[in-house]
Parts: sequence; structure tokens; C-alpha cells
Amino acid sequence: MLNNKTILVTGGTGSFGKKFLEMVLNRYEPHRIIIYSRDEYKQSVIKSEYAKKYDMSKVRFFIGDVRDKERLMRAFDHVDYVIHAAAMKQVPTCEYNPFEAIKTNVHGAQNVIDAAIDRGVKKVVALSTDKAVNPINLYGGTKLVSDKLFISANAYSKISGTKFSVVRYGNVAGSRGSVIPIFKSIIEQGGDELTITDPRMTRFWITLEQGVELVFKALKESTGGETYISKIPSFRITDLAQAMLPGAKMKEIGIREGEKLHEVMVTKDDSYLTYEYDKHYIIYPHFDWWEFDESRIGNGKKVEEGFEYNSGTNTEWLDAEALKTQLKSLGF
Repeated sequence: MLNNKTILVTGGTGSFGKKFLEMVLNRYEPHRIIIYSRDEYKQSVIKSEYAKKYDMSKVRFFIGDVRDKERLMRAFDHVDYVIHAAAMKQVPTCEYNPFEAIKTNVHGAQNVIDAAIDRGVKKVVALSTDKAVNPINLYGGTKLVSDKLFISANAYSKISGTKFSVVRYGNVAGSRGSVIPIFKSIIEQGGDELTITDPRMTRFWITLEQGVELVFKALKESTGGETYISKIPSFRITDLAQAMLPGAKMKEIGIREGEKLHEVMVTKDDSYLTYEYDKHYIIYPHFDWWEFDESRIGNGKKVEEGFEYNSGTNTEWLDAEALKTQLKSLGF
């Protein structure tokens, strides 16, 4: 699929970008991979770290910001596929700097869309988040708008033009935005009490590898307008605490601003447009320009009306013992 293709990743120095680069180099023979980001230090770290394991002759590093449309136009020249991972993601930072979050997450998304269409990119896959579903904070609000822009971009690119799709998942296990590094830091400092915001809290469990695999699926199968969601297990925050520090005391500190008790990936209102597959769900668009075609649906089965994919009501769970196994595989 990606052999002899040129792929560009915006925000490519983040956790996702690094894992995506690793998996592409292990699995495919691309013509070129472009890592596009504004952090020169992180780019230099990746260069030196990956040069020990891979042939980096096909990897290019572009300094640039998704806010800069002219730079995107230059970077997207002769690019086949774009993975849009660049975003301001920290909820408190977005709340305190709302104008900046809008410039990156909304205006930046529009710039990526315009550049992709004008440069003839074949497919764009944009990374979304559970926080874009019924958002209660500014970050979620900007990502909701971003998702809508990418889906509607298919109306601008026409049938034979750029295909845009979205991949949605929550905090990746072990990433900087997850609770695992926080618990790990407390444990390494000799603490025996882990802070939890609410004992009822649940989350979906997804690894970086699973996130990248879902992007590969979207690149391979999307026809434009789909939102992909992986079928993944849930876990309770209290079970995670016990898995990381058996017998740990837990201090409840209250839900933080903009935080939810449970992650929601598919809302009840989305159920009218959602189809279930073996390992994922797809929410299809509902616009005049999107033609319903059985060939697009494939072997998908429409979910029941009122279906909601919620980490608190999920049918698959990881208990403390299963979480220990998962954590060990991640190096925690």
C-alpha cells in the first residue's frame, strides 16, 4: 500500500508520528516519508535515535507549522498521503490559550485541507479524539470543528480528488496525555498513594500500534468521509492503579476541568450512520454530496438505533491482572 509512495505526517515528532515512522519503515518501502513539525530539537532526537536502527535516507524533516499555509503548499508537493496529527492537545493549555488553540486546531486543519486539494494529495487521514464527541472543553470543541472540516472537505475535492477520512481514539496507553506516566512518576519517587480524580472513571485501552494500524486501514480502504473507531477494551482507573502498584492507597482529588467520567466514541445520535465491522466501527457521513453505495459499506452491519460506544458500558474489559500484562508489554 505505501510502497513507492510519499507520505507526510504533520506533528510527526509526537508519540504517534514516531510510532508511525517506525512501523512504516519496518513494513513498507516508501519513496519518501516527510516529518513535518515546528520542533527542531525533537526532529534532531528522532534523526539520531532512528539512524541507529533504520536506513534514514528516505526520511525528510521539514520545519513548519500547520498555521503556515505557504509552507504546507511547499511541503505537500508530490505527496501521495498525508496523516494529520498536529494539534494543541493539552486541555488546560487550550482553555488558557483559546485563540492559539483555534489557530492550530481549526485554521491549521483548513490549511491542510486546502493544501492537500491544491497539491493533488490522494488521501488525507486526520487524527481525532474522544473529546471531540459531545465536547465540554475548548480542545474538544476545536477537534469537533476539525473533524467536520475534514469530512466536508470531500465535497470540495470532488469524486476524483483528494479523499479525506478521520480516525478517532482516546488517550493512548502510556502516552504523555495518559495517566500511566503520572502513576509511574509517583511510584518511582517512592510514593504509596496514587491520585485518582474519581473512582468511577473508565477509559478505553488502545496502544500506539493499534492507533497506527487503524490509520493504515483508513489509508487502504477509505473512499472519503468515513470516521473510523477501533473496537477496544475498557478499564477502570482504580484497576489501573492496582495493576501498577498492588495494594496502593488511592487519594480522590476530584474531576478536573473539562474531564469526563467516561470516554464516548460513538454517540446515540451517530447510531443512525454507524456500521459495525469485525474489529472497528465506521460512522458514515450524512450529506447530499455523499452517495450511499453498498460497495462502500462492504460487510458492515448497521448498529441498532440508540447504540452508544461508551467506555463505561463497553462489553469488553481489562481487569487489574490483564492490565499488568498490558503494562509489561509497554515497558511499564
